[in-house]
Amino acid sequence: MTQPLAQNQAATSAPDTAPATDGAIASAAGGSPHKTRYISISNQKGGVGKTTTTVNLATALAAIGKKVLVVDLDPQGNASTGFGIDRADRVNGTYELLFGECTVEQAAAATKVPHLFVVPSSIHLSGAEIELVDTERRESRLKEALERAQGKYDYVMFDCPPSLNLLTLNALVASDGVLVPLQCEFYALEGLSHLVKTIERVKNSFNDKLDLMGVVLTMYDKRNNLSNQVSDNVREFFGDKVFQTVIPRNVRVSEAPSFGLPAIVYDLACPGSQAYIHLAKELLKRERREQEAQQKQIAGPAA
Repeated sequence: MTQPLAQNQAATSAPDTAPATDGAIASAAGGSPHKTRYISISNQKGGVGKTTTTVNLATALAAIGKKVLVVDLDPQGNASTGFGIDRADRVNGTYELLFGECTVEQAAAATKVPHLFVVPSSIHLSGAEIELVDTERRESRLKEALERAQGKYDYVMFDCPPSLNLLTLNALVASDGVLVPLQCEFYALEGLSHLVKTIERVKNSFNDKLDLMGVVLTMYDKRNNLSNQVSDNVREFFGDKVFQTVIPRNVRVSEAPSFGLPAIVYDLACPGSQAYIHLAKELLKRERREQEAQQKQIAGPAA
């Protein structure tokens, strides 16, 4: 169905400023010391909302002044498209960054959202998997390339491809946390245990800082009994690792990428956008609690 012209014009003219979030997220941020947080958005199953979660969570964080870098590791380049980065403008991107052909500063493209930058994907990335096989330190290429980004961004978020390949491995080695979007359908549960085992293997072999940051339930339909059953099963198994915020099925969220806009910019008031704002708020609260716990642990012996 074609949208009214006025509505489309409003959608395309909105992104020059960050979306207003009523201070809800900012109040959760606290006064934490500056340190770059590296987060992989990963699930080997496709169509579970990885890119949508990456784009909109990054936008919500940027809206309250956090400096965010999104690294598009999916050869399909949907995250880049979702931020309105034209394919013709993707001269330097993830492929070039992985193989040392450019720096982070050269690859990071500004988006229409203030404080938010993207290292875009291109068609060249589809061949990176084969090229990486014979490359020295193949699993650490991304981590080494991003060393210069430390301290320059509050968050670096990796939009991973829907498979556990070398591109995903590079993201996991470079990350300190994994955020797993999980579609509220039966088949989505099947690969989750495999992903958790993969995270543990990477933690034991390549990156001892890596941890399961949390599970986000996506495409939730409260009218559907299966959605409720999946939610209950996941919460029973993962406990407080599952975010309280759930992302509902929402047409406006699905429409936004066609305009090259995050849903939060395209329609701030829609249920999907509001859910991602609440997710960002919950994420910041969790991080603040973790930091407080660490500070108490450090101060404990001295006290």
